[in-house]
Amino acid sequence: MKNSIPIIALVFLFLSCKDVKETESAEISPEPDVLPFTEVSLHDLSAFRATSSNWKVVRGVFVDRSKDKAIESTEGSGVLLNIPTETEKGHLLTDFEHGDIELEVDVMMPKGSNSGLYFQGRYEVQLFDSWETSEPTYGDMGGIYQRDNGEEGYPPKLNAAKAPGLWQRLKIVFHAPRFDASGKKTKNAQFREVWLNGELIHKDQEVSAPTRSSMANDEVAKAPLMIQGDHGPVALKNLKYKLYGPDKIALSKISVGEYDYRGVKIPDLDTLQPIRKFETDSISSALITENRVSRLLDFNGILEVPVSGTYLFDTRINSGGSLLIIGNDTIIDQDGKYELDEPKTGMVELEKGELPFRFVYNKHNQWRQGFTLSYEGPNMERRPLSSPGSLLEKKESEANKILVEVGDKVVMQRGFLMHNGSKRTHCISVGSPDKVHFAYDLAAGSVLAGWSGDFFDATEMWLGRGIEQLGKPLGFTVWFSGGPQFAHLESKESPWPVHDYGASPQDYDGYEIDGEGFPVFLRNVSGVHIKDKLLPLDQERGLKRKIEIEGNKEIWHKLAVGDSVVKLPDGSYRIDGANYFMAIATEGTPPEIRSNGYKEELLVRLPSGAQGLEYNIIW
Repeated sequence: MKNSIPIIALVFLFLSCKDVKETESAEISPEPDVLPFTEVSLHDLSAFRATSSNWKVVRGVFVDRSKDKAIESTEGSGVLLNIPTETEKGHLLTDFEHGDIELEVDVMMPKGSNSGLYFQGRYEVQLFDSWETSEPTYGDMGGIYQRDNGEEGYPPKLNAAKAPGLWQRLKIVFHAPRFDASGKKTKNAQFREVWLNGELIHKDQEVSAPTRSSMANDEVAKAPLMIQGDHGPVALKNLKYKLYGPDKIALSKISVGEYDYRGVKIPDLDTLQPIRKFETDSISSALITENRVSRLLDFNGILEVPVSGTYLFDTRINSGGSLLIIGNDTIIDQDGKYELDEPKTGMVELEKGELPFRFVYNKHNQWRQGFTLSYEGPNMERRPLSSPGSLLEKKESEANKILVEVGDKVVMQRGFLMHNGSKRTHCISVGSPDKVHFAYDLAAGSVLAGWSGDFFDATEMWLGRGIEQLGKPLGFTVWFSGGPQFAHLESKESPWPVHDYGASPQDYDGYEIDGEGFPVFLRNVSGVHIKDKLLPLDQERGLKRKIEIEGNKEIWHKLAVGDSVVKLPDGSYRIDGANYFMAIATEGTPPEIRSNGYKEELLVRLPSGAQGLEYNIIW
């Protein structure tokens, strides 16, 4: 990725740093996806061991992207901040010690800064401003650092780092080394998974010894988490974790009945005659041995619960239904057509001991087969109860992949895209020779996504008769809200129109091609003509959007929506829900931040007549 970080001067917007704050809002979800984490309190430093004065707790932080290692803060709590000096540069250690752990945290890197998360104080995941890096190494954001002898060191699979001053999400599952009764190591430490900004950048990566600059050179079963304090400024928030032990659920005495059944709703099985009944040692869809048939599997057995507490069960069905009953409790009951990205979860209190269980899998679609059944419990990492062969996923070889590449000319690809769990049908993806690309919803008049690197995977559009019909952006992708972005409002308090994404476009007038090959999207909203054009930013990872309108009515433009919209001291905006910057590059009516009850919106009014607006989207 070829990026540079020039700051955009904004003429009409300025706020002092006291107006920068961090806000959080929880998504409303009818079902929990995971069991709760333990949150590290950031009201003060009491959750950590004593250290030097470079560490403090603040309310909010702001990074000037034009200045090396520059970060400012406001007084309060909720954000952990490190600003080292020549004399004050101690590391920060947690009060808790850990073996196996799952950790989530948001981090903010100033330009050119460097820090690290040391699991057990010994094994480092690198924190670094890698926004300008094209080929990441172990020393870049999310890399697993090398040992003192220069061995090992593992780069992330791709550079998913965001711009300095943006919050970046890390999720890490770490397994501690194992030792026998004599203290001899029997298994290396392992980073089971490392996710950065929604991208899996490491999986099952072993580390045979402590990495460079660790707090100790020995290896132990438990030790505190360490945050590096002597290399550069860094801010962290939303730090939470789960500690895991060796306990696990076991299954025994499993029997299964197989039924020839074609209904969507799971029936009363006492009314059906099974094809066969037999004993088994696993829960798996692979027990259905015939191809292209509709079947129902009814598993019954004993669930051996190792410890009393709260358990969460999760099923993912490749188009089908399922029913899970433990004891007298129905945990999961899902009928109809479920896709793999639509998990069904259920939470229950279980007592230690043996409980009867029943799991029903309804394969009512003869063309699709497979499911997973997983769980997590008290100090228990999420594990499968179903066998690995139960989910019959499509196997794609590199030879079969159909990739759309960009040479020295702009490339456009029409196709369906998945956006926030729904299929968008009127999409066009635009690839540029600068390797900064975007996807646009022609029906809604909105930017769906921006990404950099390789362009587009069209495999599911064409391979195997194109059943999925979906295209996929390649590389690190930032998804935007995707809702309609142009509307005529009676007043600035009027609710924003809702778009029916299954309907045909109502105000879409097609698109023109400019001299460089980029599309200019045309719309007619309430009699106002709109031209909407997106281009890659010069030598920067982001998009420049140019909007021209002409008509006898004013039009409102929704620039962005997120969990929070924060106006920064340099006049730009930080959209924290999707986590990108918005910087206005033209003078005119200043944008307004308003709440719609669940999210915050950034709107600007474009008066009647001939008007223009230009702004940059930076991630």
